[in-house]
Amino acid sequence: MSGVTMQSASMMVPEASYPGLKPGEVSTGTTIMAIPTAEGVVLGADSRVSTGTYVANRVSDKIAQMSDHIFACRSGSAADTQALTDYVKFYLQQLTVETGRPPRVKTAAHLMQRLCYENKDNLMAGVIVAGWDPVDGGSVYSIPLGGTCLKVPFALSGSGSTYIYGLVDSEYNDSLSLQDARTLVKKAISHAMARDGSSGGIIRTVAVTSEGNNRDYTPGNQLPFGPVGY
Repeated sequence: MSGVTMQSASMMVPEASYPGLKPGEVSTGTTIMAIPTAEGVVLGADSRVSTGTYVANRVSDKIAQMSDHIFACRSGSAADTQALTDYVKFYLQQLTVETGRPPRVKTAAHLMQRLCYENKDNLMAGVIVAGWDPVDGGSVYSIPLGGTCLKVPFALSGSGSTYIYGLVDSEYNDSLSLQDARTLVKKAISHAMARDGSSGGIIRTVAVTSEGNNRDYTPGNQLPFGPVGY
């Protein structure tokens, strides 16, 4: 995830450090993840906001609450994704007032998809929308760059996700309990943080159920996996 202006970043990071990038572009990274269960859904993210080799924020919160039981994991440009989640939060609040019912996760995901797709030339945003609603229970939607919207059995995104697809494929099953899902999220993200230089810091997770939301964080010195002697 990027959190510094392009102009300031270009002064800090030599262009030669990242061959293949266009002039003014910077390398960004993150690791975000969500898993639905019968009880609800678990979202997780690392906390490093980077601009090339410069860490702008090491304890950022990349899990944004958009409604009582709906959250979004943000990757890409910090500014773009913060604006998108603020827009969707505003629309969901309006919808709740007009209908008198809590919004569905599906509604939030499609609002996010429309904003991403219609502004895809101006945005750098990959988002996971997940949560619980009375109709579908726990559900997860992946909205990558370009504005596609897919309902998925679990979602991974960000630069660190490429390192852990095999791990999650091996460990995931659709009968995971909420606690088992949270354990898997922490394990997977800690592996990604160990391999991906653009992911790091602490691990934040949120468990969303019909009864409420439970936030949790794991400090960097208590990760389930890390370098030898960490």
